[in-house]
Amino acid sequence: MLPKAPFGRTGHLSTRTLFGAAAFARVTQDEADRTMDFVLEEGINHIDIAASYGEAEKRIGPWLKHHRDEFFLATKTEKRTYAEAKEELHRSLELMNTDHVDLWQMHILVDPDEWETAMGEGGALEAFVEAREQGMVRYLGVTGHGVTIANMHMRSLKRFPFDSILLPYNYPMMQNTTYAAEFAELRDYCKEQNVAIQTIKAITKAPWGDKPHTRATWYEPLEEQHEIDNAVAYVLQEPQLFLNTVGDIHLLPKVLDAAKRYAEIDNPAATLEKMDLAPLFV
Repeated sequence: MLPKAPFGRTGHLSTRTLFGAAAFARVTQDEADRTMDFVLEEGINHIDIAASYGEAEKRIGPWLKHHRDEFFLATKTEKRTYAEAKEELHRSLELMNTDHVDLWQMHILVDPDEWETAMGEGGALEAFVEAREQGMVRYLGVTGHGVTIANMHMRSLKRFPFDSILLPYNYPMMQNTTYAAEFAELRDYCKEQNVAIQTIKAITKAPWGDKPHTRATWYEPLEEQHEIDNAVAYVLQEPQLFLNTVGDIHLLPKVLDAAKRYAEIDNPAATLEKMDLAPLFV
């Protein structure tokens, strides 16, 4: 059975493996429908998607129309102004056949200038607060990539009491001592404020580099079950963390299999240390 935990101050008892619907960016409707049937059968009750994930919102909409009440639904926008963010939220709701999302997130809020726009007068934050007041969203979050994101998330949380954050966490990333220290400070602050921490890129092996892209992920993923077992355990053995599943529907079963057995893995860091891993962000 997949482990569950309260998703921060929302109180929702979410599966700690959140379905990362970035995997639907470039799939057929049949593939999306079959994958969602599998997700439901496996017991996942939390979906993470974004307006910028290709056709993901469009693909999930027909299926979600009949299963909306069974999921905590989160989406994201990269728009930074009030008007643009508001418009995109309405489009997301229409595509996904729903009148509300449970969590709306400012996506990839990393650049300082974009941060100032989003948080300032006429910025996206005004649309976020308004949408919550109008019942179109229930909770608000912020996401991001890169080695500076832990600091940027701390800045965002000090500016506004977001309910969740999302950022990278995996073994190679955490070998960056600066990032690891900033992540730890952010994790402690989130625990104090009861902010949910979502993590991404759990099964990263390395950047693709010059290799052909054989998976839908934008990084080279781990492939073997024992490798994925240790990578997933490395995340889930940190009790505060939620894991967004892989952006390739064909690797999803391996990730969920690992999630069911994560507590059985002894010292995953020691095993991962022996693998040929490289950080995606430097």
